[in-house]
Amino acid sequence: MKIWIKRVLIGLAVVLILMQFWPTDRPETIIDNPNDIHQEIVINTEVSNLLKAACYDCHSTEITYPWYSNVAPVSFWINDHIRVGSRHLNFSEWATYTAKRKRHKLEEVFEEVEEGEMPLESYTWLHSEAQLTQEQVDLLVNWAKSEMEKINVEDES
Repeated sequence: MKIWIKRVLIGLAVVLILMQFWPTDRPETIIDNPNDIHQEIVINTEVSNLLKAACYDCHSTEITYPWYSNVAPVSFWINDHIRVGSRHLNFSEWATYTAKRKRHKLEEVFEEVEEGEMPLESYTWLHSEAQLTQEQVDLLVNWAKSEMEKINVEDES
């Protein structure tokens, strides 16, 4: 029995080592994006800091990769989260959205944040700065609702 366990552990170690050589399709980090929401909307510093701390790693091109994002299989998981997150909402592409889509995305922001669905719990485990207090949740929700009301979708015809 001990030989069997030893072989399994050696096999797992070999697989983990080989995984380090598997290429990953890591999303590119772009800091200065002309389509970013901050280029279109004046956002107060507190809300901006919350967005950058709790949202931007997965919902923009301003990605900060921690050291463990270079270690497979964690790197596969993180890169997938970023791809999926930025496909749903990308603050760096905000200016390219239609007015209707912007309203819808802001509605999703306040709903997801208000319901505690965002930021993801798996993200906040290692990013304590993304753990939102009720006051911060209220601030983001109120900001999203306020910005949503400013967008006139009737202009799109």
